[in-house]
Amino acid sequence: MPTKQPQNYWKIASLTNVRSQYQDKFMENLARFLVIGGIVLILIGGGVWLAAKFGIPFGRLPGDIHIEGKNGSFYFPVVSSILISVILTIILNLLIRFLRK
Repeated sequence: MPTKQPQNYWKIASLTNVRSQYQDKFMENLARFLVIGGIVLILIGGGVWLAAKFGIPFGRLPGDIHIEGKNGSFYFPVVSSILISVILTIILNLLIRFLRK
């Protein structure tokens, strides 16, 4: 005896297909984001390595806070953080302007 399909079987099947397409698109975007994130981390690591090689004192600039006590120390690179923020802001603004044209 053949099994009886529900009346809205094709409607359910088409919704499942649409959901599958959205999941595929999401996974594709997630993969792209992870690859780009990995490339960015490699570039940042290379920049830090080059800065250390050429003696650029990121993290040891005047204005960076370093407090040493008996039981520990506290370090907060204020000026280095501001400098890196300004440099990244300029670079990202230039990239966005070139990509819009």
